Amino acid sequence: MEPSLKTGELAPDFSLSATTKEKISLSDYRGKKNIVVAFYGMDFTPG
Repeated sequence: MEPSLKTGELAPDFSLSATTKEKISLSDYRGKKNIVVAFYGMDFTPG
């Protein structure tokens, strides 16, 4: 099991594919905007 973050800890950098097919990294926004990351299994996938 991966270690979890505690309140106030910085998340490690990661990259994901956006719906526009571009890669977006957490580091692109660090210090510029507040970010909320939510994972929903099966959202935005075909039936």
